[in-house]
Amino acid sequence: METDNKRKKLLAQLIKFAFVGGTSFVIDFVITLLVSALCRSLGSSTENAAAIGGVFGFVISLIYNYFMSMRFVFERREDLDRRMEFLIFTILSLIGLGLNEAILYFGVVLCDRLVPSLVEAHPSLITAFVKMVATGIVMVYNFISRKLTLEKKNDA
Repeated sequence: METDNKRKKLLAQLIKFAFVGGTSFVIDFVITLLVSALCRSLGSSTENAAAIGGVFGFVISLIYNYFMSMRFVFERREDLDRRMEFLIFTILSLIGLGLNEAILYFGVVLCDRLVPSLVEAHPSLITAFVKMVATGIVMVYNFISRKLTLEKKNDA
């Protein structure tokens, strides 16, 4: 019976985590596009505008994700100062970003070696496929790393 309750609680937590992550993605995406468009209108090249927009999108969605995660997803530790909590959350998120970038880069390189004609013909399709794989892996990493480091340990 207790195992069922733990399973239900974990499932509810995963659903909330997915919702917060999904809305964070939308915020990141929209901010990235808006800031990129603004930068291009001010004379930036497309690649510089995308990079600048990406930084703004990541930072704003990170802040939103932190507040929503610590309010609705994870049970706060009483022994952890909020500044330290945010620092740990940010470091874990930056590791996730690095993991995402590495999977994207090496995933596309691997696909190019395995099926170069497909990558050449459909680069966006390959990027989208690798991004989905990376997103799944990073989502699991984010949940586990935050749960282990930021969540209150239940002694029950």
